[in-house]
Amino acid sequence: MKLRHALFSVLAAAFCIVNAEDKSTSAPKAMPKPEIVKTDDEWKKLLTLEQYEVTRGRGTERPFGHIYEEFEKQGEGTYHCVCCGAELFTSKEKFHSGCGWPSFYDSSKARGVLEKPDNSHGMRRIETVCRRCDAHLGHVFEGEGFKTPTDRRFCINGVALKFVPKGGEAPKLLDVSSEAVQKKKDEVAREGGVEAEK
Repeated sequence: MKLRHALFSVLAAAFCIVNAEDKSTSAPKAMPKPEIVKTDDEWKKLLTLEQYEVTRGRGTERPFGHIYEEFEKQGEGTYHCVCCGAELFTSKEKFHSGCGWPSFYDSSKARGVLEKPDNSHGMRRIETVCRRCDAHLGHVFEGEGFKTPTDRRFCINGVALKFVPKGGEAPKLLDVSSEAVQKKKDEVAREGGVEAEK
């Protein structure tokens, strides 16, 4: 009886140790910080009201709108972030899902899309954002049964994308600097007794 009790205690302790190790290895990873950081006022100067509300305010455009109709007609090309110009998707990954928003089964090889947990509105979803500037793009869903190579659906707000037809010139990438960054540089330069470059 004592042996059985001792064996049970050892097994219970081993289970607790294994379970604790599993929890420590599955801890969420820190998300990379975006390269482009701007104030709300700076973004408002660069974007339309709808682009700002979706990309910076984490909003959602209405389904089956004008932007979606344009998306459905677009041929070969590349989709870039409307905020910073980073490459996000190509027409190779595009497919018709019928959901009313642009759909892709994967991001482009440029890997400009970052996926992160989103537990807002009482739901558990995966949000997609621009890796470079943290612009909200939409969400990605898995296992819906679409006959695509990944069985994933990147459900993306069309206003978050800038389409460049094949052979067209990609948008210029937004500079890393911002008014806030420049202000800090000027401050540091003044403290060091140096006139900041303009």
